[in-house]
Amino acid sequence: MTVTQEIERNDAPSWLVCGGCGKMMYGRRFARAGRVCPECGHHAPLTAAERLETLLDEGSIRSLELVVSGSDPLEFSDTRPYAERLVDARTRTGLTEAVLCARGKIDGNPVVVAAMDFRFLGGSLGSAVGEAITGACEIALAERTPLLLVTASGGARMQEGVLSLMQMAKTSQALGQLDEAGILTVSLITDPTFGGVAASFATSTDLIIAEPGARLGFAGPRVIEQTIKQTLPDGFQTAEFLLEHGIVDMIRPRAALRAALGRVLAIATRRPEQRPDTDAPVTDALITDPERLPERSAWECVRAARKLDRPTTLDYAALLLEDFHELHGDRMSEDCPALVAGLGRFEGQPIALIGTQKGHTADELARRNYGMPSPAGYRKAARIMRLAAKLGLPVVTLIDTAGAYPGIEAERRGQSVAIAENLKLMAGLPVPVIAVVTGEGGSGGALALAFADQVLMCANAVYSVISAEGCAAILWKDPSAAPKAAEALRVDARSLLRQGVVDGVIPEPAGGAGADHVQIAAAMRAALAETLARLVPLDQMNLVTRRRARFRAFGADGSVLLDDLSRKSSTDNSEKAR
Repeated sequence: MTVTQEIERNDAPSWLVCGGCGKMMYGRRFARAGRVCPECGHHAPLTAAERLETLLDEGSIRSLELVVSGSDPLEFSDTRPYAERLVDARTRTGLTEAVLCARGKIDGNPVVVAAMDFRFLGGSLGSAVGEAITGACEIALAERTPLLLVTASGGARMQEGVLSLMQMAKTSQALGQLDEAGILTVSLITDPTFGGVAASFATSTDLIIAEPGARLGFAGPRVIEQTIKQTLPDGFQTAEFLLEHGIVDMIRPRAALRAALGRVLAIATRRPEQRPDTDAPVTDALITDPERLPERSAWECVRAARKLDRPTTLDYAALLLEDFHELHGDRMSEDCPALVAGLGRFEGQPIALIGTQKGHTADELARRNYGMPSPAGYRKAARIMRLAAKLGLPVVTLIDTAGAYPGIEAERRGQSVAIAENLKLMAGLPVPVIAVVTGEGGSGGALALAFADQVLMCANAVYSVISAEGCAAILWKDPSAAPKAAEALRVDARSLLRQGVVDGVIPEPAGGAGADHVQIAAAMRAALAETLARLVPLDQMNLVTRRRARFRAFGADGSVLLDDLSRKSSTDNSEKAR
């Protein structure tokens, strides 16, 4: 008897065979491990009731009753009448339908949960399931409580015909209303999740978390192989495959799910106990007077900014944030390793952190694409920015990149469009945005993360329209003229502060940021705390208006566009007034 077969029985056998590795295991040990094989880590199915019990705090579960009538709208019959199948499923599982809904708490955080049960007609999406999911959304909306959907389904319920298809639209609409209301939604993908469920509410949430090995897809493997005769690669449609291809945010083993969900819910729903003090005195955390910075060779700054020992975004996340959860993927095609994004707490304040990621070794640099984001990286950043806007979280971006990746594949996937969309998005984000150039700030690839209320930079960082070598090759016709180009471009912190391109400079320890990660992190912590204290209390209109005015001013004193029609109208009005 395999684990899959055993789930159909209420009396678990003393010994059973793992559905993953095929090894024999002791039933009680398997049950104590949350139905996870201790040998290979295979996650066997759980019932909907077991899901609620394992995820929700003890004593917090308040079941939401589902009353079903008119379950057979088409009077459908195949090898058996649909009505008989329903009676059999209800008798065998003790469920009214393929989903259980409840109010509860996870680590003290209120949540509305809808958990599907694959035992009930393959967890298929029929009218009653669609109504239950939609009802759970409406309760979450009315109570302004986060929603957790635990999915396990083969797809839409064929026995209800096109009415089952309509449930995809209905549930998607309900999730859209939660988006409009700024309420967090999370999917927990369990094995399997296919068809109409995968193509509606399972993948329409803010965060998608999956159990190891869980399969998710629109068409199941058997449908693909039978329809288009394709042989599928190993691991196709598994959580690990989908993480790599940008669909899933994170994979968590069953034992870690509750803690992960609790931290995510806390970050997204709890605000700091005390709001930052807008009247807090300005400290020396930031240098805002260019004269306080020493005059240095711009080329010296370029070389210092490129040192591999400088902290990366993940280093800063570890040093500055609590409960940081990295989120993955653009929900389209891939997860760009050159860009890191996630949610965490800074000094008690929930924030979204987004940053480019280089590395400290040759292998890591290659794996992270030398910190040059692809279009998927910028789209991932945009997704997290939208999530931050929805939840009202400040955004902090950390920038250390030579620029956006210039390869053929990046162009094919719309690199220019991805950057342009980020600029437009950031211009109107209704939450505080702070950008920090921590190393290299290269071209539009850097600006795509730096359209912010306050733009800061580390003392040894640089920010430029093009690399010094690129400028030298184009204008001097000689790449070796890079030091001369760097001086001409004025890429150093002192010059940029004088031009007003950056608003403040974070001092670095002797020897540069790489010499003491703890010290530079402390300096950045002070700078961010001071800046957030000024920005967080501002309302959305003030934030957006000031941010747009900041960037509107660049170049405004050097040229004016005159409108002949406006001048003529003004002249005519003056003559009439006389």
